[in-house]
Amino acid sequence: METTPTNRSQTRSFTTIFLIEMWERFGFYGMQALIVYYMVQRLGFPDERATLVWGAAAALIYVAPAIGGWIGDKVLGTRRTMLLGAVVLSLGYTLMIVPGQSVWFLFFALGVIVVGNGLFKANAGNLVRKIYEGDDSRIDSAFTIYYMAVNLGAMISQLLTPWLKDYVNETYGNELGWHVAFAVCAIGLVMGLINYWLMRRTMDHIGSEPDEQPLHWGKLGAVIAGSIVAVFASAYILEHQGVARAFVYLAGVVVIGIFAYLISTGQRSERAGLIAALVLTVQTVFYFIFYQQMSTSLALFALRNVDPSFVIFGVHLWDWSPAQFQAFNPIWVFLLSPILAWVYVRAGDAGKDISIAAKFVLGFLLVAGGFFIYGASEHFADATGKVSSWLMVWGYGAISLGELLVSALGLAMISRYVPARMGGFMMGAYFVASGVSQYLGGLVATFASVPRDITNPLETLPIYTSLFNKLGIAALVCTAIAIAVLPLMNRLSKAHHEVD
Repeated sequence: METTPTNRSQTRSFTTIFLIEMWERFGFYGMQALIVYYMVQRLGFPDERATLVWGAAAALIYVAPAIGGWIGDKVLGTRRTMLLGAVVLSLGYTLMIVPGQSVWFLFFALGVIVVGNGLFKANAGNLVRKIYEGDDSRIDSAFTIYYMAVNLGAMISQLLTPWLKDYVNETYGNELGWHVAFAVCAIGLVMGLINYWLMRRTMDHIGSEPDEQPLHWGKLGAVIAGSIVAVFASAYILEHQGVARAFVYLAGVVVIGIFAYLISTGQRSERAGLIAALVLTVQTVFYFIFYQQMSTSLALFALRNVDPSFVIFGVHLWDWSPAQFQAFNPIWVFLLSPILAWVYVRAGDAGKDISIAAKFVLGFLLVAGGFFIYGASEHFADATGKVSSWLMVWGYGAISLGELLVSALGLAMISRYVPARMGGFMMGAYFVASGVSQYLGGLVATFASVPRDITNPLETLPIYTSLFNKLGIAALVCTAIAIAVLPLMNRLSKAHHEVD
């Protein structure tokens, strides 16, 4: 394929966003790998409270970009808002460094992370959209590689932070390891900002209208003041589960209202694309319920029922910390992303591009297979109730490939079907929908909550496998629904392209 000056410019701009996203996700997933363990093992939370708190935090983290996308589109500019978000995130992870067992302080730090992510996430994705606007096959490919950036950062941090926490705790005999690991997350954000500053010239021509104007200091002050209020509001929501539940459900209603309003008031030529985006967003909501299990029920399953040793043909290779098993998700995604990106570009060039709706069908089928692997682990456990680490490898492999076909393309779906003038806002609305399902995923994980008086792996194993088998069945139902709406999606996609 011939490389044109436009393609080279796109590649340089994309690389800049790729790197800051990689470092931002390094910080986020390093924290996520430990946060449920931190609440259960360090702060003494019961399983149910830990999974619900993290479910609510994840929901807020995904809901916040709806506002951040609007700020980027209309107030500060997409580039500026993304950078402000990275600075706030680095502050949030720095607060996690402070030793202590104050639950309120943890919620406050998570509130800062929520706000920082809100400012960063939608705008980083929207910049990728702006780089490749108008080229559907390259948008799919770009967002798949962009998703690889997410998982490259996640892979490194989810391997590093659990090991670092264990090493420091064992060496110094105290709880310092938790906070040293969180410090590494903060350093990741600083590295991301340094990378962006060095490559900032490649982004001069990419952004929203406010980026082209001089910085309005009054607007910046208003955004910072609003962010401080949002931090305290987020901490309050995390502390009060009833408020968290009401907030998340209200967010779901708002997203549906947003789509209904835009579909009813948008131009006739835009409606098919908006309806298609709504259908795929609903399917993505179901996917993220499964996804949330990785940092909740699957994480606690690894803690209590997975043998940390990797053995091949009777030869012991290495041991992993329970938290490190979460790294299998980004490892698989990192390995599979370039292959899928190549397939998408080749298919697009050959005029045989597979529709996003069809990719969603395959994604849900693979997710079902992954959870059935976990559910079957009960039949392969040893006499102590422990299962092989390799089951985690293959279960994560199936779910991760499904993730690439659903979650990774969710961003591309917004880029493909939503009008450019709504880009940042609708990217944010997509994250709100994802946030609702993250909280629902936390609720689902509570069905595998283990009472404190149960410590025998033989007793905890059926609690987890029962949930995993039910999730496998639920994923098959989602597959059937995705197949049922394929004809509708094909008609909507055809109508959308006819007016482009």
